Amino acid sequence: MAGLYFEEFSIGQTVKTAGRTISEDAIFSFAGLTGDFNQIHTDAAFASKTQFGQRVAHGLLGMSISLGLIMQTGLLEGTVLAFREINEWKFVKPFYIGDTAHAVLTVSETKALPRIGGGSLIAAVEVLNQNDEVCQRGSLNLLVLSKPK
Repeated sequence: MAGLYFEEFSIGQTVKTAGRTISEDAIFSFAGLTGDFNQIHTDAAFASKTQFGQRVAHGLLGMSISLGLIMQTGLLEGTVLAFREINEWKFVKPFYIGDTAHAVLTVSETKALPRIGGGSLIAAVEVLNQNDEVCQRGSLNLLVLSKPK
């Protein structure tokens, strides 16, 4: 297992992910997967007349990409038991086609749960664009395995 065990996390620990550019193809793939073909995401002419001036990525696409980027760090590889909750997620600014998203995860709380062989980890997450502007933020509650004895 490459991931960290519950006991290896500490409050204040911060991890920054790599970036991922949000493509037009990703937006259309997400629309097809979810059935959300709202014109703000899929119709350039329509979107050009909105307050955004162009198409925006689905908010949940940005959140999903950030979770994937967090997993790609290897931090939780083989040690995460479950994503328990996504709390107070805020969509602050949109992601546009061509923006590059990355996430910063900061551990804010840990709680041992011996009965499950691990613990609960709460982490604040900020999802930023290529200009380091916060586009989304919230927190994750994760269950993570304890170190084997």
